[in-house]
Amino acid sequence: MTRWLLTFLFLVPMGAFAAEPPKTGFQNKTYQNADGHTSPYVVFIPKGYDGTKPMPVILFLHGSGETKGGKKQPVQVGIGPAIQKREATFPFITVIPQSEKRTWKADSEDGQRALAILADVMKAYKTDPNRVYLTGLSMGGYGTWSLAAAHPEKWAAIVPVCGGGDPTAIAPFQNIPCWCFHGDADKGVPVTRSREMISALKAAGAQPKYTEYPGVPHNCWDKAYGTDELYTWLLTQKKK
Repeated sequence: MTRWLLTFLFLVPMGAFAAEPPKTGFQNKTYQNADGHTSPYVVFIPKGYDGTKPMPVILFLHGSGETKGGKKQPVQVGIGPAIQKREATFPFITVIPQSEKRTWKADSEDGQRALAILADVMKAYKTDPNRVYLTGLSMGGYGTWSLAAAHPEKWAAIVPVCGGGDPTAIAPFQNIPCWCFHGDADKGVPVTRSREMISALKAAGAQPKYTEYPGVPHNCWDKAYGTDELYTWLLTQKKK
């Protein structure tokens, strides 16, 4: 070993070659599809993440206006702004994919890609598989009901916001904790769509939480995702 190398090793403090701590905050990522094209998505990593403690995970499905080619990006509407207001303390790894064909139905390419991106994130980071939550607004609310019915084994709780689903198909997820939000003045998605789903769950013996905002139009998501109690509630839900 040469003298200069010995001198260098002597002068460099122990731990200088340690791996850099994981990046936190909002991270722009890309997903490689089977046909070769890439799809952008955003993942939020909590400020306290250090890769040692399993973290809870939220999959967020945006509305139709944030579909690829839209005026806004998925992170700009719904849960993204809510996280920004709580960024220093928000405790969930949050996965925010983007629809390319204006749907989040479970059997669609977009729906399947969202699940694949979620799986990739859960492999890349230290996550808790028993605390994975699904939420979405409007088109994403429909997607939340659809993915809950198709893959009930994945979710510790679901939070559909101003969406709708098939009230005759609630059996697969009737035992999953649910908190649904809707405005009763919604002209984009009638409030009856959420009422039907909640009524069907209650008729099956479930005890879903339901918040209906009087006089609130389609955008009830600012109120829903601005509810601090929602995140406290989610943290208490674990897969049985």
